[in-house]
Amino acid sequence: MSETWDVIVVGAGAAGLLAAARAAELGRKTLLLEKNRKAGVKILMSGGTRCNITHDCDAHGIVQAFGRNGPFLHSALASLSPQNVVEIFNHEGVATKVEPGGKIFPASDRALDVRDALVRRLHRSGARLSLGEPVVDAKRSGSSFEVTTPTRSLQTEKLLITTGGLSYPGCGTTGDGYGWATWFGHSVVSPRPALTPLKTDEKWVHELSGLTLPDVRISISAGAGEGVKKPKALDESRGGFLFTHWGLSGPAPLNVSRAVTGHADPKILTAVFDFLPDDSAHVLDGRLRNRCRNHGKRRLASLLEELPNRLAETLPIRAGLDADRNLAELKNEELGRVIAAVKGTRIPLAGTLGFEKAEVTAGGVELAEIDSRTMQSKRVKNLYFAGEILDLDGRIGGYNFQSAFSTGWLAGTRLSTAE
Repeated sequence: MSETWDVIVVGAGAAGLLAAARAAELGRKTLLLEKNRKAGVKILMSGGTRCNITHDCDAHGIVQAFGRNGPFLHSALASLSPQNVVEIFNHEGVATKVEPGGKIFPASDRALDVRDALVRRLHRSGARLSLGEPVVDAKRSGSSFEVTTPTRSLQTEKLLITTGGLSYPGCGTTGDGYGWATWFGHSVVSPRPALTPLKTDEKWVHELSGLTLPDVRISISAGAGEGVKKPKALDESRGGFLFTHWGLSGPAPLNVSRAVTGHADPKILTAVFDFLPDDSAHVLDGRLRNRCRNHGKRRLASLLEELPNRLAETLPIRAGLDADRNLAELKNEELGRVIAAVKGTRIPLAGTLGFEKAEVTAGGVELAEIDSRTMQSKRVKNLYFAGEILDLDGRIGGYNFQSAFSTGWLAGTRLSTAE
């Protein structure tokens, strides 16, 4: 005998936990299935185990963070705004804080508190959570759906798929939902890593491993060789940066990584860095000339005192100069080369670290096939999608969790209405 439910949600991540709780609160007999033995595994890992739940901005700011696909989120954000997300967690006893740049974290810096708050609300709603129970098949059965697990067969009037993408496969996000979406007749935009570190074979970059800068501008260009003055940027971002033993990490490189993974030949791409984005070349030139006049006996390595020592020593060398020379010895042309290194160092890329280190997945279920007002499939009545399985990926800063919460909330609300 099959068990019968009003609603079955597959995937107990951010979208699934909130959607299932919402559907149950509105009176639907709801089952949430999760193949892992813990709910919200990716929540627990996110933000360095701190979980950046949303961003301190309005709905327009969230939409902008998703680029051309952002407008899809208008209805979801009208249903659940960033302020509403903060209120949900505050109501569950999770105080929040806004960090510089607008990221909103739990005040405790514990992702566990975020996950536990969602699970508490789920249990209070009356929804049933079944852990360690993967879905092996999901198909249409007359006017309802048949969901099969290794231990039972389930029937449901409405089915919501919130299985995530392919990022952080150690969390169990292995792309199962894409296969079901395809079986139901949906198109899937080819998934690829996003918000993932960039790789380079440049030895000098590796030698600076561990060095951080709070604010750089990075752009990704094709064919940006030394003879190309203004290569067309495929994407650009500004923010924190970290040199690593494999290449480039931190918010700014992660934000532009989708341009790298989406390129036919990532190895022809170059990352172009402006290490002092607040200063124009003209302003920097004037300041460095004054420094050379007033401190002529200092070594060249001291010229770029705005930058960390190791980078300040490296950039003049990258410009072809001897770091042991005195500032007074610098010629105009040589000073220009140093400024060019500060404002436009080019680092050839060798790809990315892929899904293994990706925070989100670009690509997913085609948005044109989903009703953005309800999260319901336009192809199959009473089939819904929410969260990262959709072709939605935003910039770093809590935007992707906001998308998951908002689409999950909207789906959970509409799952509870008679249609």
